[in-house]
Amino acid sequence: MSAGIVFHLLATLAYAVLAFSLWRPLSKGGSQIVAGKVRRVCLAGALALHGIAVAQSILLPNSLHLGWALALSAAVWLGMVVFWLENLIMRIDGLLLILLPASTVATLLAALYPYGHTVPHANNDWLRVHLIIALTAYGLITVAALQAMLMTALDRQLHRPIEQEANRSILGRALDTMPPLLLQEVLLFRLIWIGFGVLTLTVITGAVVSMRLTSELFPMDHKTIFTLLSWFTFGILLAGRHIRGWRGRIALRWTLAGFAFLLLSYSGSRFVLDVILQRG
Repeated sequence: MSAGIVFHLLATLAYAVLAFSLWRPLSKGGSQIVAGKVRRVCLAGALALHGIAVAQSILLPNSLHLGWALALSAAVWLGMVVFWLENLIMRIDGLLLILLPASTVATLLAALYPYGHTVPHANNDWLRVHLIIALTAYGLITVAALQAMLMTALDRQLHRPIEQEANRSILGRALDTMPPLLLQEVLLFRLIWIGFGVLTLTVITGAVVSMRLTSELFPMDHKTIFTLLSWFTFGILLAGRHIRGWRGRIALRWTLAGFAFLLLSYSGSRFVLDVILQRG
């Protein structure tokens, strides 16, 4: 068993224990989620294990090893690092209720499906920079998409009939612990702005790499097409936000659409090839 698999399993266990420690009080009727210093330190430890797992799995001597599950794991790790730093400034502990289970699933998938392919031209410095920037954009937008899903569920919760409020499920109590929608919207668009900026750098560095290696500015493969579709989607969303004040459900739909395109640009398409069609 490789070191990458071992550390991914350790990270899975750490995330799962932290998720259980947050969800368990809600199952007993609790209504408050406070991470506290101990959990924040434990989360930092889980992120360290996850980071080592990503490095051990992807960064090989003189080459890069990448697959759909490893790319997803790396993106989720970078997104969780951003959340951890953001949480130092703005107390948004409630978001851990969805981020920790998502991280558990991502690390478990990376442990179960560690295979991938060697990235061609891995010694090219521009390519390495491009991959780091691309995975960072992937991570930021993944967290933004998870938050958009959470905001969608919270919006539906707020519009439930009053007579249903008394019979609140554990999910309902979990949503009650979340930050207010207005605060979440501020955070969401902050993530989207930063993610869009990094995604723009991804497109630019990708074009530079393509010109250096193939003499084509934008090769018409699935990665380029879906990345550009994601870039245009988030660009339209931010323009709509600035010009027409888009918010609420329309903003959430555009966010999820942009994430879907970005997911299809690599992890989604590699999943189809490697797992469904078995053509890895």
